[in-house]
Amino acid sequence: MSAVLVIAARDDWPTDRVVKALTDGGAEVFRMDTAEFPLDLTLAGRIDARQGWSGGLATSRRAVDLADITAVYYRTPNAFELPPTMSGPERRFAAAQARSGLGGIITALDCRWVSHPAAMSRAEYKPLQLASARDCGLAIPPTLITNSADAARAFVGDMGGRVICKPVASPVLIEDDQLKTVYTRRVTEEDLADLRGIETTAHLFQAWVDKAHEVRLTVVGDRLLAAEVHAGSDAAHTDWRSDYASLTYQVVQVPDTVAAGVRSYMGKLNLRFAAMDFIVGPDGAWTFLEANPCGQWDWIEHHTGLPIAQAIADELQGAAT
Repeated sequence: MSAVLVIAARDDWPTDRVVKALTDGGAEVFRMDTAEFPLDLTLAGRIDARQGWSGGLATSRRAVDLADITAVYYRTPNAFELPPTMSGPERRFAAAQARSGLGGIITALDCRWVSHPAAMSRAEYKPLQLASARDCGLAIPPTLITNSADAARAFVGDMGGRVICKPVASPVLIEDDQLKTVYTRRVTEEDLADLRGIETTAHLFQAWVDKAHEVRLTVVGDRLLAAEVHAGSDAAHTDWRSDYASLTYQVVQVPDTVAAGVRSYMGKLNLRFAAMDFIVGPDGAWTFLEANPCGQWDWIEHHTGLPIAQAIADELQGAAT
């Protein structure tokens, strides 16, 4: 018997759609969140000279044999939930053991991955994304990553003053128990006059690219599912995440040259899924911005009808498209 292992947060409803597509297609699915280990999830894995890893994963309601797993869908599970009686040092030690034990066995599975967490972790680095996109023939904006005020001012001068600044890593932070997002913003003369604090960490500066609209391209295996994102406000024109209510969408075909570069990029970074962002200029040219190996896609499917959940299910099952 074959099974698909789904590793995701228990409350991740886009994953619910993938699981439904899998089960509707007749697949056996074992869904887990790493938060279930070790209190609600049992691991028993064995390896010896005669065979590779065998054994299984089990909860009080379901079980799967490691040998039956033919594909894994990995999407931002939660942290391990350890016994509350543990001290701080005990919790850190136990979490490290869990990561190496459970995580080690799962990542050792020789099967189809969408995508393997090691590849996803590497592909999250924006400097690597930009270099890989450039190597694969995709256009990228001139970019500077620095903690030097002098370097930032020189770059803005080189770009004729038309520059944006955005986070190098995740734009989300928690402050005063509130979830906050740092959005892309245009760099102004006032900013350049006072760059105090820039020395405290890395900042990403990028040449402003004139845009007709943007494109969210969801890549699943060899399938390219693209939607134009049209901004309906000044804020959304700079960063569409800042004003979702103003956005409109339209399905679009990916130009052949861009499609070739995207497929080369996916192969170079060993990914089977990515959510890519492009700017499309007034002249129709596509410029690569970034590629999230675990990006959001459900709202795009909702607004456009693009069959992203089904594409993920097909990829996990090795179905021809």
